[in-house]
Amino acid sequence: MIDKIVLASSNKGKLKEFGEIFASMDIQLISQGELNVSDADETGLTFVENAILKARHACEVTGLPALADDSGLEVDVLQGAPGIYSSRYSGEGDAANNQKLFKELDGVATDKRSARFRCALVFMRHAKDPTPLICQGTLEGSIIDTLRGNEGFGYDPLFLVAPELIDGRSLTSAEISSVEKHRISHRGKAVAEFITKIENYLR
Repeated sequence: MIDKIVLASSNKGKLKEFGEIFASMDIQLISQGELNVSDADETGLTFVENAILKARHACEVTGLPALADDSGLEVDVLQGAPGIYSSRYSGEGDAANNQKLFKELDGVATDKRSARFRCALVFMRHAKDPTPLICQGTLEGSIIDTLRGNEGFGYDPLFLVAPELIDGRSLTSAEISSVEKHRISHRGKAVAEFITKIENYLR
């Protein structure tokens, strides 16, 4: 049974979230930075393709199984942008990304701001794994026109979670607790699927 996995990410927010999610599992999660693994070139055209590229790269460098996610925000009125380019939307970090999105949605009515976070999670046993385990999750919501909340990272402060997912409350992803977020989030759902499938996958 695998007890050590490389997390193919250098994103501190993701590392924190994955660490919290996997805390109850008997698996040691090691960030690629601890093993001097550089970031992979994200040349894919989908979240799944990029996650595979990142996992394969971490496997090649370390010789260990690797877990990678590629995730981002899809805004319907922007034809799914920023999508796979979410983390580098502005090229200048989270705060600038948020401001660019505000600008792109300036004048767009509240009921036209539907959006979702999407996560593709890929586990590879080795670099030449022909059948990687692929798990996906989404979190539905909409984009508001001001930043709210101090939790999370990235677009969380401007993403209003669909009220039906949180007992009818009006909260952004940055205003809910980490425990609740892991339960409903795109990443939490993908990890939950991974946990249910990984044991049979490794037999």
